Amino acid sequence: MADQLSQEIIEKIKAHADMDGGELTPETELTALGIHSLELTEIIFDIEEAYGIEIEMNTVEAWSNLKNVGDMVAAVRDLISAKA
Repeated sequence: MADQLSQEIIEKIKAHADMDGGELTPETELTALGIHSLELTEIIFDIEEAYGIEIEMNTVEAWSNLKNVGDMVAAVRDLISAKA
């Protein structure tokens, strides 16, 4: 079972994902969600606002290499921890 941060990020991704009723889990491949650069940018803005973090542009470029939802959750968790 995913923790609260995972669930919150999954909900933000769901708002932008092209899903056919399937379940979104940490193992879900980002490429399978039809998320393009504009949607990724919107997701990043949502995450920044929700958690009071700043994702620098070089981080966004690195995020393009993320494979699944769990990778994105881990990246956000790292940024939140670094802020504390």
